[in-house]
Amino acid sequence: MAAPARPDGTGGHRGPVVTRAALDPALVAGRGAAVDFDEQEAENARTDGEVIGPDRTPYTLPSEASGRKAVKLLPGQYVEFVLPRNANALTVRYSIPDAPGGGGIRSPLQVSVSGRHQTSMTLTSEYSWLYNQYPFTNDPQADLLHPDWWLTECSCVPAEAEEPPQISKPFRPTHFYDEQRLLLGKTFRAGERVRLTVPARGAAAWTVVDLLDTELVKPAYVDRRGVNVLRYGADPTGRRDAAPAIERAMEAARRSDRAVYLPPGTYSVSRHIVVDDVTIRGAGSWHTVVKGRQVTLDEPAPDGSLHTGVGFYGRSAADGGSRDVHLSGFAIEGDVRERIDTDQVNGVGGAMSDSTVDGLYIHHTKVGLWFDGPMSNVRVTNNVITDQIADALNFHTGVTDSLVHNNFVRNTGDDGLALWSEKSANAGNVVSRNTVQSPVLANGIAVYGGRDNTVGGNLVADPVREGSGLHAGARFGSEPFAGSLDFTDNTTVRAGTLDLNWRIGLGSIWFYALDGSIDADVRVTGDHYLDSTYNAIMLVSEYGVKDRYSVPNVHFKDVRVDGTGTSVVSARVKGSATFENVDARGVGAVGVNNCGSFNFPPTGSEFTLADRGGNEGGWLADWLLPNTITCDDRPPVVQPPAPSPW
Repeated sequence: MAAPARPDGTGGHRGPVVTRAALDPALVAGRGAAVDFDEQEAENARTDGEVIGPDRTPYTLPSEASGRKAVKLLPGQYVEFVLPRNANALTVRYSIPDAPGGGGIRSPLQVSVSGRHQTSMTLTSEYSWLYNQYPFTNDPQADLLHPDWWLTECSCVPAEAEEPPQISKPFRPTHFYDEQRLLLGKTFRAGERVRLTVPARGAAAWTVVDLLDTELVKPAYVDRRGVNVLRYGADPTGRRDAAPAIERAMEAARRSDRAVYLPPGTYSVSRHIVVDDVTIRGAGSWHTVVKGRQVTLDEPAPDGSLHTGVGFYGRSAADGGSRDVHLSGFAIEGDVRERIDTDQVNGVGGAMSDSTVDGLYIHHTKVGLWFDGPMSNVRVTNNVITDQIADALNFHTGVTDSLVHNNFVRNTGDDGLALWSEKSANAGNVVSRNTVQSPVLANGIAVYGGRDNTVGGNLVADPVREGSGLHAGARFGSEPFAGSLDFTDNTTVRAGTLDLNWRIGLGSIWFYALDGSIDADVRVTGDHYLDSTYNAIMLVSEYGVKDRYSVPNVHFKDVRVDGTGTSVVSARVKGSATFENVDARGVGAVGVNNCGSFNFPPTGSEFTLADRGGNEGGWLADWLLPNTITCDDRPPVVQPPAPSPW
């Protein structure tokens, strides 16, 4: 890690300020994904632009920025970073305006290194800027998609109002950011300066730079024994469709028991490649790119898809699924610009038992990896998944004994990583040492039903709305929770969003009993909740089912809470929890905001707390135990201090 730099008097610093999730890396040591790049936030760099933020209000540019700050540049302005280590590649996370009628624009950004190496990038907003209500639209002037839904802005159902409310347009703009990678063509030394400059002439009235990632990309991997797709007619320039050649190479590889090799190049694929009993290796995700357009189908597919696009899919579970699929070392570049939930336009999909997905870069697909089980023993490791319209990964329906480890996720349009036990329970899965940053909707990591699953060692930062950092939800028709559910040694930062419908702040970790009780043996051990916008911990149910469902068996141990806008614990459900060695500081309101199930009986709240000792910081006072009613529906929010060493 680079030492913190001193301010240079020009809105920046003399040296590099390397962060992880916009924090001093020491605060999250041993948690989250180990990545090859160094992250530098633009607000810590030298600039003649404007630092915007901090702001955690949805629908604003700072709220979706890493660390809730960024730098806004006008034409002619720059932001300049110092390389902390030797590097030959960079990634810029940015935002530029939408076109007036939607659909995006393109605009240049100049890149120079130490004033010598000059190149440029063409930024685009074609994959960002969504509007309106779920599932959103690209049209900034669209009327309400669901006038029959409750609307927070007017506290009404517009279709039922005597005088329909006037809704400002564009309504609820979101998904502002995108990122772009660039190979520099040579290696530059630590200490050299990377300057990003907005040209005086360009289509963008402004350019927001959120951060810069720099890294030293390894030379291209060469597999001399593999079945080279070039020998079967694949075009590495991307001009001709490479899918048939890749499929011919796959058949040859099966016959000879070898891997398929994708050498450096860009391969055009605009449909699904069905994979089964095959290994496909690229030269590295910076060198081998599989890229495709989104294609409108002549008629809807049996599964409801209206489009297809680039993707590697196992056979469906109904057809027996696929086995022994191994994908590694390439990028998947999609072309998804709108959310259509029936569309199968994911980077990786289908069912793949006894399989691995390792070292991919997945960009601009709907969901990076959506697995429809039943299936078992898939290992998803060391991938980078960014700028998705929906999730980065979803284990959907009966995925068992599988691993999600050391993946880096940024800018998803729904849950970053999700285990959804619809129709059949997910069981025995481990989600470990992943980093999830800036999900603009829903949660960083979510578990919907299932049994014996573990979420451990992850880092989740900056969720924006209608979700939070870590979540367990009996909802979306999921199978009941059973057995155990473990959250272990995770860190959240700047989590806990405002739920628009309830108009209450969520917890950095939250448990939601909507379709049923959360009856698993839930153990939360070693988690750190840093700079929680509202509560650190929330347990909640919907008002209409509050007397039917509960969260009865949650145990918190060895947990640190460093700053909350409101409480350490907010209980809005019946049930119970135990606390041991839970230390808190910088708490903005009463330590426990206990509403129970809102019946307010004279015997105390329907939610009880047990003190098992070692809880420090004064947040769990004797008078709060076991079930004192301290209900404040919407307590004032106090900005917590910045996280610091414990």
